[in-house]
Amino acid sequence: VAQAYVNQRKLDHEVKTLQVQAAQFAKQTGQWITMVENFNQALKEIGDVENWARSMEMDMRTIATALEYVYKGQLQPSCS
Repeated sequence: VAQAYVNQRKLDHEVKTLQVQAAQFAKQTGQWITMVENFNQALKEIGDVENWARSMEMDMRTIATALEYVYKGQLQPSCS
């Protein structure tokens, strides 16, 4: 009976230790999940900025081409 009591106390101690470690692991896992979610959001934002930059570049090229066309048109003598 005494040995069973000692074994039960050891098991209780191990269970408490395991509970503390599990709680710490759950907290750490929650922090990791938050970090990954933040990283994913940052990647999405980078993608959004990249798409915006491409759109702006295309618009600027269109404007530059139009201005060049107008400028060249002004250099040619009128036929009237």
